[in-house]
Amino acid sequence: QVQLQESGPGLVKPSQTLSLTCTISGALVSSSAWSWIRQPPGKGLEWIGVIASDGNTYYSPSLKSRTSISRDTSKNQFSLQLTSMTPEDTALYYCARDTGKPWYFDSGGQGTQVTVSS
Repeated sequence: QVQLQESGPGLVKPSQTLSLTCTISGALVSSSAWSWIRQPPGKGLEWIGVIASDGNTYYSPSLKSRTSISRDTSKNQFSLQLTSMTPEDTALYYCARDTGKPWYFDSGGQGTQVTVSS
């Protein structure tokens, strides 16, 4: 059974960089593709980006300039960095295992709330 757990700060100041980590159990970070997704309050899900099993990364065009996804195989984790945070980045952030089919994730974390406020 694959389990994912997001961790990171719940509050970020405007202009700061958000750093979130997803810890995986039951699967290897190097064996699958892993995505970050978010849901702003009152809005739908937004895909942020993915790190593939070969380590290549792909990002949403609207967030590409501010996004970096990486992985640490020794810790079986993958991480998200989102720079220049604004209140519009306030959302529930999820990590998930990406099947490669559009919007089809077969495992996901419970989500972590990130609020951008001074």
